[in-house]
Amino acid sequence: MRVFLTGSTGFIGTQVTRELLDAGHDVLGLTRSDQGERALRAVGAVAHRGDIEDLDSLRKGAEQCDAVIHTAFDHDFTHFVENCQKDGRVITALGTALEGSTRPLIITSGTAMGCPAPGQPADEDHFNSAHPHPRTASELAGHALSERGINVVVMRLSQIHNPVKQGLVTYLIELARQKGVSAYVGEGLECWSAAHLADTAHLYRLALEKHAPGARYNATAEQTIAFRDIAQVIGEGLGVPTVSLSPEQAAAHFGWMAGFAGQDMSASNTKTRERLGWNPKGPGLLEDVRVCLGR
Repeated sequence: MRVFLTGSTGFIGTQVTRELLDAGHDVLGLTRSDQGERALRAVGAVAHRGDIEDLDSLRKGAEQCDAVIHTAFDHDFTHFVENCQKDGRVITALGTALEGSTRPLIITSGTAMGCPAPGQPADEDHFNSAHPHPRTASELAGHALSERGINVVVMRLSQIHNPVKQGLVTYLIELARQKGVSAYVGEGLECWSAAHLADTAHLYRLALEKHAPGARYNATAEQTIAFRDIAQVIGEGLGVPTVSLSPEQAAAHFGWMAGFAGQDMSASNTKTRERLGWNPKGPGLLEDVRVCLGR
């Protein structure tokens, strides 16, 4: 298939590009820079100039391809709500270009949207449209497209990691450097889930090739990693104390991260593994954090 890939030179998109090319697919990668165009050409992909602010460029890219995988996202978390709303508009534009066909649109969301109730692992078949997480805008846009008969598939990400970056954990590391302590909230027993970057890219390809229309898949290899354990590994790696904070202290310490710290973000992967034959093999999150910190 010829696949239009947004975010093609980003952290996840670069790996997805390689995964697709290695499997014999062609990639038309969205990029806004000469550097991105050169990077895509170097691995055998074709560049499509544009960005997620230019909806017309997105529609034109999607119209040329057999499928769309949307991994691009504006990660300026100081404007997180606005960026999630922008993502909804991007998804709508991409889907409109595929209307009247069975060509798949694989969008990206977060596992939190599948949480049935506080403290319960996210489930692939559940969508909490009233979830307070702003990323619901992505799945609401996808759902609206599905209602119009467009073949939308949702990839829900947990903490996607390699030795260089580890999702939100990367921000926790930087915060611990700045503050001189690595912190968790209360007992720190809330759990996060995670998946290695290579396993995640493979899952995107499996979703492209084997998806059921309207399906949701959890990019989760490790389902439950206690937040306290993450904080402990960061503290050990940086040589700073690991401390417990009250919820009141956490708000001041974590800043914009307070909405994530102390929250259970665990997710099941049972249905994803069974339905797509996904068998993640990469190293775990804590192992990659230790490598990142030189421990």
